[in-house]
Amino acid sequence: MTALIIIFWLSLFSLLYAYIGYIGMLWFMALIKTNPIKREAITPMVSLVISAYNEEKVLAQKIENSLELDYPQHLLQIAVISDGSTDKTNDIIRNYANQDARILPCIVAINKGKDSCLNDFVPKLNGEIVLFSDANSFYDKDLIQKIVQPFADRMIGLVTGSTLYYLASGDQSINATSLYSQLEKITKSLESRIGSCVGADGAVFAMRKELFSGLKPYEINDLALPLQVVKNGYRTILDKHVFCKEEAPLEGVKNELNRNIRITKGAIISLFSYKILLNPLCYPFYSFAIFSHKFMKFLSPFFLCMVLIVNIPLAWYGPHIYKVTLILQVFLYILVFTIGKGKNKRLITRFANICRTFIMVNAAYFVGWIKFFKGETYSSWKPNR
Repeated sequence: MTALIIIFWLSLFSLLYAYIGYIGMLWFMALIKTNPIKREAITPMVSLVISAYNEEKVLAQKIENSLELDYPQHLLQIAVISDGSTDKTNDIIRNYANQDARILPCIVAINKGKDSCLNDFVPKLNGEIVLFSDANSFYDKDLIQKIVQPFADRMIGLVTGSTLYYLASGDQSINATSLYSQLEKITKSLESRIGSCVGADGAVFAMRKELFSGLKPYEINDLALPLQVVKNGYRTILDKHVFCKEEAPLEGVKNELNRNIRITKGAIISLFSYKILLNPLCYPFYSFAIFSHKFMKFLSPFFLCMVLIVNIPLAWYGPHIYKVTLILQVFLYILVFTIGKGKNKRLITRFANICRTFIMVNAAYFVGWIKFFKGETYSSWKPNR
């Protein structure tokens, strides 16, 4: 019985630590010591990389948005990568390249994956700083000015921003940034104050071109590239003033689940590819950050299962408190599968939506581990819009 009690509380503590406790520890550590960042108004040569696959609906708007950025024209190169697109994406790229010398068409005949395309084209770019973007991510005019400022600090190797999601309805837009995204932003902001943040936002991050050393086809580039930077002795930071805007995709549960599975498995592969960063003797803070920020979350489905499984015999043979915890767990799972989805503002519906998302994400983590151990890889890249 004692062993079951230990397993129950240790699993519950691990779950709480992964999502709340780690943020609390970072906040406390930031009170003790911070690592200031030097910022200056600088104008290095910048190469903006737009990755696209069958993006005919948004690509012209994205290129127009990029051409309107408030940055010296002779210091901005816009590389538009088409990864084996089969719609009118390639025609759009060629048309704009013929009209403006800043546009560099990077058209690949077959869909071989974002990482492979970046390996082919990033070394050929002119920019001292490479800014990575997606075709459906839109920037304010001063974004480049903001994102290059921290590079005045020679120890900064990568700067990431964050994405603000919105739901478009007629002329109105509703901010749809999730609770998870808010917690992620807080976590990265605190990590950046202390040392380096773990991972970047794939829609808006910039790095020194000299630090780009290539990607494996099955890695997640917005995690692998920050790991490369830290391994080379530089810092990766989140700048809270840098953000892009995206319309929230109206994906079905199946598509969303598959996307999270793919991201999870690619992230696990990326982390093990840079396992030297897990050595606390070489990277004391960053190894702690990787373990707490990534591995504890990826392991959360196992903690979740243990809390439920162990709670059953404890409720039968143990103190009354375990009957209460089991009833609460059963209630939450019933809530997830019975309360309707949607934008209903009722508190119970909003709480059920949060729980449903939590369960889905953990299901994706679990399947991601299975696919990792089976050795499955993803190299092609076909974003859902």
